[in-house]
Amino acid sequence: MPGLALGRAGTATALLLPIALINAIGFLLPVLNLLRMSFNEALSGGGIRETFTLANWSGLFGDSFYLELIVNSVLVSLGITFATLIVSYPIALYLHRSSGRWRTFLTVLVISPLLTSAVVRTYGWIALLADQGPIVNAIAAFGFTPPRLMFNTTGVVIGLTEILMPYMILSLLAGFGRLDPRVEEAAMSLGAPPGKTFWRVILPLTLPGIALGCLLCFVLAVSSFITPKLLGGGRVFLLATEIYDQAIVTLNWPLAATLSILVLVIFGAALAVYARVLRVIE
Repeated sequence: MPGLALGRAGTATALLLPIALINAIGFLLPVLNLLRMSFNEALSGGGIRETFTLANWSGLFGDSFYLELIVNSVLVSLGITFATLIVSYPIALYLHRSSGRWRTFLTVLVISPLLTSAVVRTYGWIALLADQGPIVNAIAAFGFTPPRLMFNTTGVVIGLTEILMPYMILSLLAGFGRLDPRVEEAAMSLGAPPGKTFWRVILPLTLPGIALGCLLCFVLAVSSFITPKLLGGGRVFLLATEIYDQAIVTLNWPLAATLSILVLVIFGAALAVYARVLRVIE
């Protein structure tokens, strides 16, 4: 028996070794390189002085612009995550309760946007949200003063919400396995109204899927670059857009590396919250 256990352990190690090497080469080493870069000193003209200084980190948390940038990035990402959840939950619940070919067709319809590049979908939203676009014209046709939907946070939230909806719906469907229709029927037979059945039965049973979808959408929203850059028009400052500006425009690679490491720290914090939520709800 001990020999068998050792053999299984050796097999498991051999199977995990390739993916461990891939992660080490493709993720761990670049992250360590970014971390080392964040302690270097940026010179004028894009030069880098190999040294060890905390100036980038102290400047990051000592500058009101970057503090506001961090807070705004987290709040906007949380808002996008919440909006995506609100819009996606009824769709996912309807898909879960559907059956047969109709469910297959609707599922393919839901995930079909993933077959199109986010760049293309973002340009589609530019056409829809433009000052003379169909949405603004429709609002004006009803006699209301249309709000500005482009080059601001509103446009970024709308665009990213639609882009992240397939991820949220798929995550919710994956977490709806514990939702048994018989439990709903039992609650209804005991006199519970539909609203109370939802809050006391359906919602608690689907919390794992909600937590997974929120984690995935939050991480994707924080790291999103194309949509905020295009729909924000350079007027919406988020972490991803600032990393691009520092690395490509300002040529301050140490500061860009510092911001990149900060994004990874936010990812780690979100993952820790997700693990904590799972322990609580289960």
